[in-house]
Amino acid sequence: MSTQTTLEAAQIEPAELRYADELAFLAAYDTGPRPPGWRLTPRAVVTFIVGSGGAGLRVAEPVDGVPASMEIPAKFVGERGLVERSVVTLAGERGLLLVGEPGTAKSMLSELLAAAVSGTGALTVQGTAGTTEEHLRYGWNYALLLAKGPSREALAPSPVLTALRSGRLARVEEVTRCLPEVQDALVSILSDRRMAVPELAGTAEGDDAAGEGLFLARPGFNVIATANLRDRGVSEMSAALKRRFNFEAVPPIADLDAEVELVRGQAGAAIARHDRDLAVDDAVIEALVTAFRDLRSGRSAEGWPVERPTTVMSTAEAVGITTSLGLQAAYLGAGDLLSLLPGYLLGTVRKDDPEDQGRLLAYWDSTVRHRAEDGARLWKRLYELRHVLGE
Repeated sequence: MSTQTTLEAAQIEPAELRYADELAFLAAYDTGPRPPGWRLTPRAVVTFIVGSGGAGLRVAEPVDGVPASMEIPAKFVGERGLVERSVVTLAGERGLLLVGEPGTAKSMLSELLAAAVSGTGALTVQGTAGTTEEHLRYGWNYALLLAKGPSREALAPSPVLTALRSGRLARVEEVTRCLPEVQDALVSILSDRRMAVPELAGTAEGDDAAGEGLFLARPGFNVIATANLRDRGVSEMSAALKRRFNFEAVPPIADLDAEVELVRGQAGAAIARHDRDLAVDDAVIEALVTAFRDLRSGRSAEGWPVERPTTVMSTAEAVGITTSLGLQAAYLGAGDLLSLLPGYLLGTVRKDDPEDQGRLLAYWDSTVRHRAEDGARLWKRLYELRHVLGE
């Protein structure tokens, strides 16, 4: 199968492919000074992520294969200052740690930063309880190791070592799910900007090592890590590792309209991969997002108290439900999609704690009922569907 056919069949393209035209345009548009090893200027990286604010940008000098002007859409819904601080941290060659509740687009922001700065977000380690030090440093091709002994050819570099040798960004997802002794493999890498491979000592190979078996970081190398606040205490980071990172908190989306638009856009993109349009009414999406925000914050938009469920009511979960509603309409017939909302909400709420079903019922008996009594037709219909949630 050809590479082109493989890409066309991909469910989701990586950011550097999905936004290749924008990245090429921004490289031509902003020709100002760039940190060593960077593909774009820091200003262009920020523009790539937060958008051009509806303005069309124009290149000063024509470049082959690049349009003369382009409007850059926003890809991350959040505070511009957060993105700017993240970019400055990376430009200063200090590790960046994005922390926040699950579903706040930390991984997406990490990928966008890596794509804009390095041209790829693929140099990624997924942190789990089973992640070993080899995943952050290096391993061996044991067939070659037995045949030829320790050599560069037999070395199996981690994504972090590959990024270090090539001057690109490495990503470590869910770093606090790694065991502390595994996490600490990053300490010397972030402070010394080099990685030693003692097994290669005494070999005469390699011109990118300061000495045999010692790899030095090329300009542009850095690490972006992410961590969920819900994982605090799973594998607490050491004080030494914390000092190597600048921490940036990624909060939930503050504005209702912005979150509704994001959910609609993300779900619409998912449905488009089925060659269908998103047939979910805007009022249904707004009701869903409003319920998520109420349950997530512990307070309704009107100021009424709401008992928060144990599970995280993230924007990503809202996208998932909206996509499911869209798929149901596409393949099983539209019907009354609003009548399906309580069932999908219940499935989301019960993920972590069965007692959260009672909390959702309490939300229905308080906030949803109050809105129904105030005369809102949609919320009156939702309250009539209370039986779907059980007792």
